[in-house]
Amino acid sequence: MDKFTGQKRAVQYLYPPIDPFDQRMMDMGDGHRVYVEQCGNPEGVPVIVLHGGPGGGCSPAMRRYFDPKVFRVVLFDQRGCGRSRPHASVTNNTTWDLVADIERIREDMEVDRFIVFGGSWGATLALIYAISHPDRVAHLVLRSVFLMTQAELDWFYGGGAGKFWPEPWARFTDLIPEDERDDLIAAYHRRLFSGDLRVETKYAQAWSAWENGLASVYSSGQGGEAPGDYARAFARLENHYFTNHGFLGEDRWIYKNAGQLSGIPGVVVQGRYDMICPPRGAWELARLWKDADLRMIRNAGHALSEPGISAELVRAMDQIAQN
Repeated sequence: MDKFTGQKRAVQYLYPPIDPFDQRMMDMGDGHRVYVEQCGNPEGVPVIVLHGGPGGGCSPAMRRYFDPKVFRVVLFDQRGCGRSRPHASVTNNTTWDLVADIERIREDMEVDRFIVFGGSWGATLALIYAISHPDRVAHLVLRSVFLMTQAELDWFYGGGAGKFWPEPWARFTDLIPEDERDDLIAAYHRRLFSGDLRVETKYAQAWSAWENGLASVYSSGQGGEAPGDYARAFARLENHYFTNHGFLGEDRWIYKNAGQLSGIPGVVVQGRYDMICPPRGAWELARLWKDADLRMIRNAGHALSEPGISAELVRAMDQIAQN
């Protein structure tokens, strides 16, 4: 998602690049080793950054939303993606494993409470973590909110977004026989977990291109061809989580448990023209979560690199720093 035109225009809002002062692999004890890094001020206000996907991994650009003199920034690659190992693995890889990983990281770093910063799936995970451990969250800063509902999956994989983007939708669906197109998540699942690396990579790149092609309001709909290893982890993990409805047990779980967010201050930055996670979800969440400040960004889509979204996220973190 950082390949779009919006990235260059957004750079002016970001803090200068900074290097980590700590990088390590944490053994989670069940076959997974998770990459974790820290940057900024070792004595600063703790922030944990939750990347999207699932399966997206963190990047150096994500360090640049925080004043390095103020914040102690923690980033990690969630299970199965980025530098974490085993790569593209879905074994012992559920939402609740990720929630437990955040707790292990917090305890290992001797942090009492985090500011939790996350976008897209990272916003989903941030909300689930906050609902599960409200006493461990000082503030939530969310972007392009995804709430892991069937309605959102139906919108993006059932043809809703495709009505606005017929050309990339055709590229995504044409790879699947007509008699399987009533459930594209299931159809892609069969191919992403076929056991044939060539087939898995082909369909992973198509899955990734469909999402990346719609990420920015500046996009032409061409998602590009992601590197095979990256695409395979991204697509397999997303598909695994969506096939299992986020491992939440029921639809609209976040809405039903939003009362647990009471007392946690939050900022929700949402692109008005987000085609991946339509803004109604963020709006409905803010109506239930009275401590949330919803900031709707005009002329913006889904991507972290959108100029308006980048500027608002930096502004939100600077405002927190001043309080």
